[in-house]
Formats: sequence, structure tokens, C-alpha cells
Amino acid sequence: MKPIAEFVKERRKAAGLTQEEFAERAGLALTVIRKIEQGKTNLNMDKVNLVLRMFGHELAAVSSKELVKNKKAKP
Repeated sequence: MKPIAEFVKERRKAAGLTQEEFAERAGLALTVIRKIEQGKTNLNMDKVNLVLRMFGHELAAVSSKELVKNKKAKP
């Protein structure tokens, strides 16, 4: 799985948008886009989801039980 920072940066560039243009389209401050692309860890999930929705994706909370269950299910 690709880190969010890498995913957002690649998709933004593929769309031919600067960080400033992307921030404007997403309705967020430029600093939020920069923090996401830098891989900062103290981000607001709602703001990250606003960015990811621009690409048809969204983050959701997953319990540790689900992670363990899914890991065991994979061959």
C-alpha cells in the first residue's frame, strides 16, 4: 500500500495541478496540502479525507482486531 503523502502528490501532479491550485479546488489551506504531501503525522482526518475524496478515496478508522483478522486471512 502506498503512503498517503506519495499517493496525493502523484495524483495531484498527474492532474497537472500545483499545490496552490489543488488546495484551492479542495477548499483547504495550502499548508494542509503541504503537510499531507510531506507525510506529517498530526493531520486532521477530516481534512485528509477532503483531499482523498478529490480522487475518489477516503480513510476510515479500522480496529486492531480487524487488522489482525485480515492479516491472518491472507495466504
